[in-house]
Amino acid sequence: MHKHSEYMHWAKTCQSATYNLATSGVGPFPLAELPFDFRRLEINGDNKYGYPPLKAAIARKHGVDPDCVVTAAGTSFANHLAMAALLEPGDEVLIEHPAYGLLVDAALYLGAQVNRFPRLQENGYALDAAEVRRALTPRTRLIVVTNLHNPTSVLTPEPVLCELATLAREAGAHLLVDEVYLDAVYENTPRTSFHLGPEVVVTSSLTKIYGLSGLRCGWILAEPRLARAMEQLNNLFAAGGAFPAEMLGVAAFEHLDLIRDRARRAVEADRASLSHFLEGTPEVRAPHTQFGTTAFLRLLNGELEAFAARLREEFQTSVVPGRFFEMPRHFRIGMGVNTGMFREGLRRIGLAVAP
Repeated sequence: MHKHSEYMHWAKTCQSATYNLATSGVGPFPLAELPFDFRRLEINGDNKYGYPPLKAAIARKHGVDPDCVVTAAGTSFANHLAMAALLEPGDEVLIEHPAYGLLVDAALYLGAQVNRFPRLQENGYALDAAEVRRALTPRTRLIVVTNLHNPTSVLTPEPVLCELATLAREAGAHLLVDEVYLDAVYENTPRTSFHLGPEVVVTSSLTKIYGLSGLRCGWILAEPRLARAMEQLNNLFAAGGAFPAEMLGVAAFEHLDLIRDRARRAVEADRASLSHFLEGTPEVRAPHTQFGTTAFLRLLNGELEAFAARLREEFQTSVVPGRFFEMPRHFRIGMGVNTGMFREGLRRIGLAVAP
């Protein structure tokens, strides 16, 4: 049985550097800037199956009934809980490639048979329903995608997701869409794909785009019967959430625009710096994306692992090696933490790849 995540171990032990471009979300939102009377915090409260005001806030954000909301400790655990409720050992799961490694790790841990469908580099990593259709078999019980795509930040339009939902429904399967990066589409933010049909399950959190990872405020959207099954399954893992964090989560939902706009300025400044860097650095390539906090760069010459090690040791700059996405010639970088650090990190990458 697959019982570990190489990526998470690496992220906890090898990610940090003076110029840390191995991030995946925006910088932390300062607690002091959250409009909240901290004298109201309580240690304990009624949250046996989720804190009702928090579930109501999540439901309002997505335009769904609170009975469709399951709270979870961040998106990663939301994905694990959703898969655990939807799969039996030996069931087939189709997961995009390249993919966020923890999605694959969770499916393998649950005893699923993991098969893949490609998001082709030559097509800008766009999600293609035809590739999913070719990969489907009678044993498929779950299709897993990210939107925005992790690692490339490519946006999948709703009509394509609707095609995938139809494929899942016709196959007697579910479609799991991890939307933790979707709110980085700052203008005309797409609605959640949960509205596409009862076969769609969505996960997200306040981590990557809002800088509130310490709250572990994640959730699942599922049709009510399945949501209740997920809550019952979660009894195996937890008695309840951390009540003070759930209270702060409610406060965050009351000021989401303020919190998101604070990070947006840094993300957009970093994206402009990245565009300028790519124009002047022919040794690397990346798809042009308008959204998201991550970018996926391809090293055109040389061996990536040696490059990443040299970058860290000689230039004090860290990136995420592409092996964690099964793309060994690529690396992921993150935006939205510190604009000055990001620019200097890019400059050092340019020095490291210069012929």
